[in-house]
Amino acid sequence: MRKLSVIAPALAVGALAALSTAPAHAAEYSSALKIRGIQYDAPGRDSNACSTGNTAAEYVSIKNYSRTATVNLKGYTVKDAAGNTYVFRINHYLQPGDYVNLRGNYGTESDARNVAYRNNCNFMWNNDRDTIKLLKPGGAYADVHAYSKSANDRDGNGYITYHG
Repeated sequence: MRKLSVIAPALAVGALAALSTAPAHAAEYSSALKIRGIQYDAPGRDSNACSTGNTAAEYVSIKNYSRTATVNLKGYTVKDAAGNTYVFRINHYLQPGDYVNLRGNYGTESDARNVAYRNNCNFMWNNDRDTIKLLKPGGAYADVHAYSKSANDRDGNGYITYHG
């Protein structure tokens, strides 16, 4: 009996330690906005030339998963592991079930076409691994996902789906 009383607390401590070291992307955050998916490796040969490159084909898709609430993206931030950042600076309303694709290259935000552009021709997402962070206007996490090509892109098409 004594051995069990020593083993049970040790198992509980071990379980707590395992939970505390879980990666940030495993956490669920209380936000209607979530990362729907990412085209982290744009089709074709990578080229960040503004006029002929394929950075516009690289994007992160953000979806409003609320059943009733419209969410304004203004003030939300998207970051990668290296600290590359995009802040939604204008009103961009996502109705329930609606989404926006944040693309590389130059352009304007459009509610009608569900698109926003980073206004930068350099690639944001690494082709081998990276972390996608979606932050609320106050800086709290809305959603986070780490990916690696080998672990998460089973069909090798450069696209990973999250939250369906």
